Amino acid sequence: MSASSKNQFLTFALSFLDSNSDSLTQLMEKAIASFSILELKKNDYFVKENEVCTYFCYVESGILQHSILIEGEEKTSYLALKNSVTSSLNSFLFQKPSRKSIKAIADTQLWVVDLKTFKELISNNEAFHQFYYNLIEKQICLIDDYRIDLLTLTPEERYKKLLTNEPKLLQEVPLHYLASFLGISNRHMSRIRKSIL
Repeated sequence: MSASSKNQFLTFALSFLDSNSDSLTQLMEKAIASFSILELKKNDYFVKENEVCTYFCYVESGILQHSILIEGEEKTSYLALKNSVTSSLNSFLFQKPSRKSIKAIADTQLWVVDLKTFKELISNNEAFHQFYYNLIEKQICLIDDYRIDLLTLTPEERYKKLLTNEPKLLQEVPLHYLASFLGISNRHMSRIRKSIL
């Protein structure tokens, strides 16, 4: 693992701390040292539906697609891009079968940690505990906004909001994954894009 990739992870983690004191920075560096590198090729799975998720991860590069199968059709529930963290959290924390699959839709490099080490970090490393708490708090707010948007915004409004708030998604993620994520058919998504361009 290169120093630059380690610094990228550290910078991301420190952004969630309430203060960047030297002692917290050192604790966060120790926490990151507990992670290891996992490389996934395009279409490799991080976890498959009905299997137990073994890792919590930071995405250093690439894209992870969270999906479920509904009547044989793959539906995207989330997209984890570079410089984000993800897991099938319910499966990971409680060691039960995952209700979704997570796969790489591009070559992807991850920093991963297993459950035993994760729990030790939460219990014994103040910086990691603070990082995780603030991260989850932010994610809950984002999920809440996303669910409200699905109920209150038109497909066009959802696309425009994504265009404004997450331009990276539109540049990096294939259109059919984005359409599924936004709850829009591929055909409708193409029409929306043409009308906005």
